[in-house]
Amino acid sequence: MDASLFTSMLFATVVAGTPLIIVSLGLLVNEKAGVLNLGAEGMMAMGAVAAFAVTHHSGNPWLGVLAGMGAGMAVSLIFGLLTLTLQANQVASGLALAIFGVGLSAFIGKPFESIALPAVPPIRIPFIADLPLIGEALYNQQALVYLSWAMFWAVVWFLYRSRAGLILRAVGESPASAHAIGHPVILIRYLAVLFGGAMAGIGGAFLSVFYTPMWVEGMVAGRGWIALALVVFATWRPLRVLVGAYLFGGVMITQLFIQGSGMQIDFPAQFLSSLPYWATIIVLVVISRNVNTIRLNSPMSLGKPFRAEG
Repeated sequence: MDASLFTSMLFATVVAGTPLIIVSLGLLVNEKAGVLNLGAEGMMAMGAVAAFAVTHHSGNPWLGVLAGMGAGMAVSLIFGLLTLTLQANQVASGLALAIFGVGLSAFIGKPFESIALPAVPPIRIPFIADLPLIGEALYNQQALVYLSWAMFWAVVWFLYRSRAGLILRAVGESPASAHAIGHPVILIRYLAVLFGGAMAGIGGAFLSVFYTPMWVEGMVAGRGWIALALVVFATWRPLRVLVGAYLFGGVMITQLFIQGSGMQIDFPAQFLSSLPYWATIIVLVVISRNVNTIRLNSPMSLGKPFRAEG
């Protein structure tokens, strides 16, 4: 493979995997607290349209990112009210949230469909970006790519090195026991839900402001569902989330490069476009065959309601 082609593909893989990393890390924290939020697709869509609208009117992409984060948190708060306060079913509420977010974002985004934003320039890290093969691909990237790496390490430290992370994991494993020793289970779960919403909103903002700086209905294109699958693929481990996101991004970019190269392939373009989703399904099927792996790593109270007594 030509060195420049390898660099281009690595660069594109990192960019394609970035929104998945951001959203999946938020969902991971959600699920570690025992909350199953299937509304990632809707939260990403709302974050994308809010970020685009604010960036278009203000000219500042960082205000757009904040707006996307706020939109994601607002939608996730609705989920929290339904499931944590009103004790509604988490699966049904998450599915409704996904449908609601996608539909509302399409309605809000109608006036912006023919508008394109100016491209946000990448941030080049001196000296390191001059490394052969990987320098330009990894260290001449958008700021949110670097943020995704920082968030990965922050989530790892929080979950496995901080007292707050230990409490959150205890809430996910046994909320009754955590409540019995005085921890505010519902509050902790609310904070986890809001964090997940914020991360989904940032992931959506990345798509509409940095990745493809325009608003198109359906631009999230199933990434919210892929992020949910990645958490299971990773068996609730942050490092595997990172690897899984780049694996999906790599498959996505490979099929785009194949289609754009003009290679004579007997498969239709629609089949190549579906390859990232096929790869995700196959990996999930393989992992799911080992039931013990899922049981050992899945939070014990995942998706189960909790009501404090007394």
